[in-house]
Parts: sequence; C-alpha cells; structure tokens
Amino acid sequence: MDRQLSWQYGCVPADTDRSLARIEVADLFRLAALAADGEAGLFGRNPHGSGRYAGRLLGRALCQGAALYYVTKKNGVKDFDVWSFYAQCDDWPFPARWRGTRDFGPSKFGRYPGDPPRYTGRRVDLLGRSLPAAPGADPADAIRRYLAARRTKSAKALAAKAVVLIDPQNRAGEIVWPVG
Repeated sequence: MDRQLSWQYGCVPADTDRSLARIEVADLFRLAALAADGEAGLFGRNPHGSGRYAGRLLGRALCQGAALYYVTKKNGVKDFDVWSFYAQCDDWPFPARWRGTRDFGPSKFGRYPGDPPRYTGRRVDLLGRSLPAAPGADPADAIRRYLAARRTKSAKALAAKAVVLIDPQNRAGEIVWPVG
C-alpha cells in the first residue's frame, strides 16, 4: 500500500513509526478528556498545591509534532503532547515539572512500536503551565503571549512547532500557533 493510500485509510505505513491518520475534532475531544482525567487525579492527590488550579483552566492544547501534523498534514503522529494552561495563582505556579501520561487506546493511529507494552495505542503526554492571565482570559491570546515571549525552554520548544486548542470544546481545532 503506498503512502497516500496508507494516509487515506489511517494505516501506519511500513517505512515509518508515525501514523498518517487524519486528526479529527473528535480525536481532539478525546485528548482533552484524557488530560482532564489526568489533572483531576493530580489535583485530588495535592489539594493544597496543584489542586488550587482546579477551576482556573484557560485552555488545553495539542502541541509539538502532532499539532504540527494537524496544521501541515506532514510528518505524522508519533505521540500526542497535550498542554493545559492555567490562570496563575499569585502565590503558587502550576508545578512545571508535572508530567502525566495516558493511553489514547486502540484507534486509527495505531501504536508507536517504541512505547512500553502497557500502551495499546499512541501515548499521550500531559503537561501544564500557569500563565500570567486572569481566570476567564482568552486562552489563545494568553498562550500566544507566552509563546511570543519565549522566556522559558518550554515556551521556545512549543513555539518551534505548533499549538492547536482542544479545550474549550467550542474552539477545538483552532490554530493558536504559528500565528497567521
């Protein structure tokens, strides 16, 4: 099966470990739900630390390579990187070192062969940051300011590829970065 047919039918071609299946809005909703679940666990375990960010979500976004694939339709999906951005509390930033993982599960994206056997589908990496924005601020604007400033290693890395909103749900698929 050639690459074009592989992409069209959502298969992983034999010459790559990346899925060329199209990322649909329903897939973005699934990623947002997986992130929400991971964060609920984090907040429940740490109610007086990271738990203070419950209710302060600005937005969630698909980032890095999978987001770039969503935007350009080139390169495919190795894994999914989902970032959650929160309105920063005055006295406590979101724990920048927190990283969760989830399994997308069996799907058209297949499974990355280099992942541990516990993953039945593509791995979903969950990360978060607090941004200097008020609760209820426009998520795209807050994220763009963070990326444009490039003050941190994370901001520089995210700005090097792409960022696509997945939450709020009514804006899923909105390209935040690159601008224009």
